Amino acid sequence: MTTRILLADDQDDVRNGFRLILDSQPDMTVVGEAADGLAAVASARELRPDLVVADIRMPGLDGLEVTRRLAGPGVADPVRVLVVTTFDHDDYVRTALRDGACGFLLKRSGPGLLIEGVRAAMAGDVLISPQLTVRLLSGGEPEAGAPSEGVSPLTAREEEIARLVAEGLTNAEVGAALFIAAGTVKTHVANIQTKLGARNRVGIAAWSWSRAR
Repeated sequence: MTTRILLADDQDDVRNGFRLILDSQPDMTVVGEAADGLAAVASARELRPDLVVADIRMPGLDGLEVTRRLAGPGVADPVRVLVVTTFDHDDYVRTALRDGACGFLLKRSGPGLLIEGVRAAMAGDVLISPQLTVRLLSGGEPEAGAPSEGVSPLTAREEEIARLVAEGLTNAEVGAALFIAAGTVKTHVANIQTKLGARNRVGIAAWSWSRAR
């Protein structure tokens, strides 16, 4: 199936570049563009794309507010949002993921990671630029509300899987790293979410980041 994508960025050259990259893939097509946050929200609600690729700094509404309105908790009919930006502030990363973003990539990461981020989002995974993941794991402040103290509710295997999820690995990649089936990883991830009360893989990542401090 073809992934239908809406591009939201206030720079024409960035949108043109992303369109060339994504339209070059046989399973992706750009169905619309928006140069500001208000237009992005309106276009997403009208076009119902499979994914919105949104920048952070935009006129009208910034990408964080676009994410919250389209994918945030309580949104009745959410749309996937992948944040792709030049701004790598930790607060931006955590706010975007907390409000429903299915990934956070830096524009300098290159076209390969953009394509991978789209595919990961459509597979239900969360991809974060590696340099951000390393920094968050090495000492960033945990997301508000993320459990960080006391005895871990997870088994040793589940903690291992949670750490790999926090590094942005897909179920298939976690399975390959641990020599177990992707289906087994999926079951573990579901159990981890239940134990942590995490809404999705982002919640697992936040928990793992807080334990790594």
